[in-house]
Amino acid sequence: MKEKNKLLCLCLLLFNFHIQAQEKYTLSGTISEETSNETLIGVNILIPELNTGTITNEYGFYSITLPKGNYKIILSYLGYTSKSETVSLTDNINKNFNLTENLESLDEVIITENIEKLSIKKPQMSVNALTSNTIKQIPVVLGEADVIKAITLLPGVTNAGEGASGFNVRGGAADQNLILLDEATIYNSSHLFGFFSVFNPDAIKDLKLYKGGIPARYGGRVSSVLDIYQKEGNSKKFHANGGVGFVSSRLLLEGPLKKEQGSFLLGGRSSYAHLFLPLFKIDDFKAYFYDLNTKLSYKLNNKNNIYLSGYFGRDVFNISKSFENTYGNSLVNFRWNHLFSNKLFSNLSLIYSDYYYGLNLKFVQFKWDSGIQNVNVKYDLKHYLSDSFKLQYGLNSIYHIFNPGDIRPSTATSGINPYKLTNKYAFENALYIDAEQKLSDKLRLSYGLRFSTFHRLGQDELNKYENDQAVIFNDAIQIYEKADPIGVDTFKRSDVIATFSNLEPRLSLAYELNENSSIKTSYNRLSQYLHLLSNTSSPTPLDIWTPSGKYVKPQLLDQVAIGYFKTIKDNTYSIEIESFYKKVKNRIDYIDGANLIANNAIEQVILNGRARAYGLELLIKKNEGKFKGWLAYTLSKSEQQTPGRTPNELGIANGKWYSTPYDKTHDLSITGSYDLNTNWSLNANFAFKTGQPITYPNGQYVYNGINIPSYSDRNANRLPTYHRLDFSANYTPKPEKKKGWQSYWVFGVYNAYNRKNAASISFGQNPETGVNEATRLAIFGIIPAVSYNFKF
Repeated sequence: MKEKNKLLCLCLLLFNFHIQAQEKYTLSGTISEETSNETLIGVNILIPELNTGTITNEYGFYSITLPKGNYKIILSYLGYTSKSETVSLTDNINKNFNLTENLESLDEVIITENIEKLSIKKPQMSVNALTSNTIKQIPVVLGEADVIKAITLLPGVTNAGEGASGFNVRGGAADQNLILLDEATIYNSSHLFGFFSVFNPDAIKDLKLYKGGIPARYGGRVSSVLDIYQKEGNSKKFHANGGVGFVSSRLLLEGPLKKEQGSFLLGGRSSYAHLFLPLFKIDDFKAYFYDLNTKLSYKLNNKNNIYLSGYFGRDVFNISKSFENTYGNSLVNFRWNHLFSNKLFSNLSLIYSDYYYGLNLKFVQFKWDSGIQNVNVKYDLKHYLSDSFKLQYGLNSIYHIFNPGDIRPSTATSGINPYKLTNKYAFENALYIDAEQKLSDKLRLSYGLRFSTFHRLGQDELNKYENDQAVIFNDAIQIYEKADPIGVDTFKRSDVIATFSNLEPRLSLAYELNENSSIKTSYNRLSQYLHLLSNTSSPTPLDIWTPSGKYVKPQLLDQVAIGYFKTIKDNTYSIEIESFYKKVKNRIDYIDGANLIANNAIEQVILNGRARAYGLELLIKKNEGKFKGWLAYTLSKSEQQTPGRTPNELGIANGKWYSTPYDKTHDLSITGSYDLNTNWSLNANFAFKTGQPITYPNGQYVYNGINIPSYSDRNANRLPTYHRLDFSANYTPKPEKKKGWQSYWVFGVYNAYNRKNAASISFGQNPETGVNEATRLAIFGIIPAVSYNFKF
């Protein structure tokens, strides 16, 4: 009888559990902007009764599963008025929401205490986000709003200096950053050799920079991910905005293809300063850029959306009698969103990316073309299993084509023989799974795994070397030298020269200390199979990408980070403190005197070394009130080492650790904005950075009557300390006008106290004294700027 009672109790418990499970329902839908129907990324959806919530994904979709009942739904988003609505959840509900832009504070966070508590709990760390409006308010050179310059004001992010392209994250190289525009890879992020970025701020909807704790859905680079999404376009009415400045102008048009169902976006920028050069009797020099952003969006039905986006940009640098240089990115991406259920969201992407570099040397009558192309197929799924457990999983495959250089005569009489460097090919694949789990009210966990493979495919010719060593060490004179090939292998395209595979675990954890503070920690491993061949402190357009293979190993990174996060006075202030340590295996290094241009045997001048970086980051923000801004400080060290392969080899720099070209011990940025009144707002930023490492001569000797310098250890010296102060003022003539033609002016001063920051220091022989002397090059002094911005 007792056994029967136990069995009955067990059945009742199981039945009760089943009934309770059936009493859970899913609330899902899309959140959009009220006036344009633009979907919003990262909107907070909070359920105060259960102290839980979720956020919208990259396409504005959300899903949360809750017990049956009545709930107050609170929505909050950057720069938008919070919304509250009661929902009776007695069945699965698909409910879309619209948010209205807060016209009194376009660029900062308008958040309640509960919403901020949700972000304190999330395990995501080492991530910075900026809105388009915030980027536009930061004073920059020549008045052109710049995404890359804006992120260098964040902790852990720097660059090689003024006029330098790319950016460096936590002591990493510029080629170690994965830069995505609508999921497509951007290989060169700069216009005009680093003076401007390739991103039109008017076309940007969302920007996130991942410095650590990188989710498993990202891979292929070991330092950071800059993930940028373009706007979809206004599907309700036609809209335009733009700006006119001293050196460039921009215009963006958007409107409906079919009202509330389809939209288009078309944005263009161009510089035109070169048109005024003839006024100063400069006729033989031109330098300008242009770019075009496009996007088509269409809602097929409630479960299917399609997008077609593109980008095309070119830079032209021309000295009429000497050479013409053209380079730039282009990409096309087709995406299909499909909703399998209210808990399962999918996205299929077909992507083509291309980076082209062309050089026409007129004085020797030959042309040079090089570049990299890829075709990428991605399929991602996000599974909202419950309010405490979410999965994201998917795969992607990329086919790479590398053109290191194609030299041909520019005229029939040039006398130049055509010469083609050997094309390279590779196939990169990955499978991943990400999970986010709520373990308790105070503890949340994000973990994932990425399995990546890389196949170096067959090419026309590949040199063979004795003992597979393309670089040898000359014991007699203690230097590295090129090895002589002992033969050549030929391959079919379908052949596989080398194969690599790596497991890349990811882990992030957040523990809530109280409702206003938490501790977070993360670990990630990443693999990088592509390498940028550059021995300059920042990338140049001529730099060539090369794949891992028989002589070049993939880079492997391990990074750990721990941080403390706190909000003060209902998020009026916030504090973030993070410490990180990372190490990279197989970081390529160059032997002394390495020639990287038009080198068909690049393996003869590079060696596999290692790198490490560690540091402390501080970010203090004021988020509300008339005065808003942040202070960012980074204390860090970035080093590289290439030891000898045998006990007899000295290694590069005698096998010692040396500072990387992007090592900055101290990096301080202060950014602020003040709303003086409804017409005027004032903005300023101050930057202070340790000078970048450089190698100086430490003596000289005379050989055959010529003074020849001898040099110190690699990167043992530094340029002078860099510091700069910028101001800008925004003037809105008619702030009360919310319809029709609206406009505002931006007046700016870059480098307000005219600091002559050294971009480089070179050494040469004075023809009169015969002594080697230093020459300091400073690119910018004080630069004023004015721009007129409008929308209608």
